[in-house]
Amino acid sequence: MAPPSHRSTLRRLLERGSVVRLPGAYDGLSARIAQQIGFPAVAFSGNAVSASILGAPDIGVLGMAEVVEHAGRIARNLQIPLLCDADTGYGGVMNVVRTVREFEAAGIAGIHIEDQVTPKRCGLLPQGIPVISSEEQAAKIRAAVEARQSPDFVIIARTDAKSMHGLEDAAARARACIEAGADAALVMGANTPEELRYVAGVVRAPLVAVIQEAPPTTLLTDDMLNAVGCALAIHAGVVRYAVVKALQDALGALHRDGNTEAVRAQMGSFGDYNGVLGLDDWLALEERYLGAAPKAR
Repeated sequence: MAPPSHRSTLRRLLERGSVVRLPGAYDGLSARIAQQIGFPAVAFSGNAVSASILGAPDIGVLGMAEVVEHAGRIARNLQIPLLCDADTGYGGVMNVVRTVREFEAAGIAGIHIEDQVTPKRCGLLPQGIPVISSEEQAAKIRAAVEARQSPDFVIIARTDAKSMHGLEDAAARARACIEAGADAALVMGANTPEELRYVAGVVRAPLVAVIQEAPPTTLLTDDMLNAVGCALAIHAGVVRYAVVKALQDALGALHRDGNTEAVRAQMGSFGDYNGVLGLDDWLALEERYLGAAPKAR
């Protein structure tokens, strides 16, 4: 179970009235760097986790148990909340019930659940994204809300309906999910101030936006997001895109030159690496235990 402080912290961020930007991490190292930088919470990118664990795109091949286990390991080593991508809830309403219980027990502070059909796809792909009915998604959200053990466990309803059904339908779906008990709504494809303003007028609840590291979402300033009641802006791709470029540059130099001289200035040191992992704290803990232990005879 997530520490109560983590769940309540994420809920306070959701309800504080000004936007919070969260990076999308995918492993313990990237999440700890986000924590070290000073972010108050971190998002868990399902897209990036599929790439990290399987080397596969986000096409619905990861199972709930794999994701929960991976997310739980990350959450247990953080002092800040972890908000997780729970895809479609991994099935129907009964799957959603189990999904919520498993994520909550693993130490996660909140999840978002989308209305895509199975198998799901990355919501940023250019082709249309098929979705289930609004009634079925609302039922899944009701199941999720009733399944949580702590009222502070955050449940965000995401809809991908805009790509095939338009903004009006997507906003109406989001509103139905709020009425079913969701704490906030995420409308994929609502990427401009005008679109978000329309969604805000329909939903009348905290919004979550996904920033794609490309226009038009990169043009959304904090003032713009605050004006429409956007509580969280998830930069889901910032870590995975940065890592891809950094590794391509570093490994490319090594392959080409037989050394990393050309890119060494852009690389961290061994000390930087261990600093992120908190090695000194682990060694101090080891010394405390060993120092107190009786000497062997």
